[in-house]
Amino acid sequence: MKKFLAKPLSFVKKNPVLTISFFAALITCFFVPIDKEYIDYFDFKTLTCLFCVLAVVCALKNINFFYVLARKIVELFRTARLAILALVYITFIGSMLIANDMALLTFLPLGYFVLHRTHKEEYMAFTFIMQNIAANLGGMLTPFGNPQNLYLYSKFNIPTGEFTLIMLPPFLLSVLLITLCCIVFVKPEGLRLSGKKIYLSRRRTSIYLALFALAILIVFRGIPYWVGLLIIPAAIGVLDFKALKSVDYGLLFTFVFFFIFSGNMSRIEVVRELFMWLLEKNTLLVSVTSCQVISNVPTAILLSQFTENYADLLVGVNIGGVGTLIASLASLITFREYNRVSPGKTLKYIVEFSLFNFGFLIILTSFMMLLKEF
Repeated sequence: MKKFLAKPLSFVKKNPVLTISFFAALITCFFVPIDKEYIDYFDFKTLTCLFCVLAVVCALKNINFFYVLARKIVELFRTARLAILALVYITFIGSMLIANDMALLTFLPLGYFVLHRTHKEEYMAFTFIMQNIAANLGGMLTPFGNPQNLYLYSKFNIPTGEFTLIMLPPFLLSVLLITLCCIVFVKPEGLRLSGKKIYLSRRRTSIYLALFALAILIVFRGIPYWVGLLIIPAAIGVLDFKALKSVDYGLLFTFVFFFIFSGNMSRIEVVRELFMWLLEKNTLLVSVTSCQVISNVPTAILLSQFTENYADLLVGVNIGGVGTLIASLASLITFREYNRVSPGKTLKYIVEFSLFNFGFLIILTSFMMLLKEF
């Protein structure tokens, strides 16, 4: 019996959000039986854009593109404070370009490598936490920086300029807070980074960057999404089939299940009336609070069914990504990676994680509430 349950339990531990989304969708199916309206739940453009971006990022990761880029930046700095700032900024910028979860999967190992090789392991938890916050908050400025952004940008057809203006104030405050934390909590100690250099394939790098540009054009509605669905998987399949296998399909299926969950919830009269009433009171606070319980991506999908106030919803599901460990899928990725490289220090990490994350959450939420008053 134990052997029979071992694999399912292991899968659940590795994919908690996916598992929750599956059962959430399944339960709502008992209240809203499957019918022809289910097909309208799915935003196929969002799913296609997300798949294309993730596929190209996996291909770039496999040729060590991000590692080489990050290493070159880190080599410019010679103190622990500046190196950690560089690591956090790289993650921050990376989340704007390749989505927060992929930025963490790419740059957390680099953070470990730098601190381990320079014997600065005492900063490991702090660095991982700052990288996590940077990934969640850095991605807020671009439509493809966070999965929930991609969904809301597509669902409400938000103009790109308006999207940027909505997210600019919390983005700038986040940059300031992250920078201050790194300056205050990291000493300017000298360090040296050793290790062999890795050289990139010019041909593959050029092709993958062109495919990435194509994926971005699709996100910005410059090209029909079906064009990317034909070209990008075909090209990557020929050049690096492993990259297609490495795509985070769990994230894609999480979206699918929450599309079903939110679609069904919107058809339950009592639920619809409750959420509409709450969102009329304060969309920002409701979305921030919801993120702490069911994570930011499902919050975006669910609440978007009950409000047209996409500005406050957009801000809420982005700053709401900090806080609890389950407020963002990215936070669970960071927690998993930290446990892997620093086993036995889980409690210390959770305490430190909570202090910084709730500190950021309170400051950002208060700032945006005050900003709305003016």
